[in-house]
Amino acid sequence: MKKGILKFGLFSMVLLGLVSCKNDEKELADKRISELESYVDSLKTVAAADMESNWDQIAADFDRKSTEANAALTNLDEETRNASQQKIDAARSSYDGFKVTLETKAAETTAVASNPNQMLRDRFFGAGKVGEDMNFSWVNKDNILSVYDAFFQSYKDNKENFTREDYDEVKLMYEALDSRKNTVEKEGLSSEDNGKIASIKFKFGPMFKMNRIGAKSRETADAKE
Repeated sequence: MKKGILKFGLFSMVLLGLVSCKNDEKELADKRISELESYVDSLKTVAAADMESNWDQIAADFDRKSTEANAALTNLDEETRNASQQKIDAARSSYDGFKVTLETKAAETTAVASNPNQMLRDRFFGAGKVGEDMNFSWVNKDNILSVYDAFFQSYKDNKENFTREDYDEVKLMYEALDSRKNTVEKEGLSSEDNGKIASIKFKFGPMFKMNRIGAKSRETADAKE
């Protein structure tokens, strides 16, 4: 009888030990997953510029926390492991979203840097507003005057630095904007705004012509030296 009680007692101790071990493993997995989730959530508060400049460290920290979280799942039962894995996968999905955003931005920056004409278009109209197709469909009767104002101001601010090729691109942009104006006039452009645009065009035309001739003359002179 005593032997039976002793065996039962030993069995109970072993069983309690196993349960305790399982609980400890579950608690460790929960802790590691929580650390991973908190880290990914914290990235939402990081400014884009700071994230970009510190991405190598961010990636290294994420990989370390992700590895620790996955390692903690090893001895969990299948049901618990699957539920925990879903949390890890969700955290990685959020992290990958940040990564894709940064990579896309970097690719766009590289593309712009390798395309002087796009840099010029962005300078005149804002980043991404006008591409190779010179599509000005975003210009309407309500904003066209401000677009002309911004165009003319940007031209005056930068004309001393334009190359002959830049002037050719400015001419194309100006003609495309004028073409859009013809459409906007039929869509209810006010006579007051139309008059102000005419004033801008009156000042821009002769200025552009003289500046463009000057740029060609400078480049010709530089080529002879």
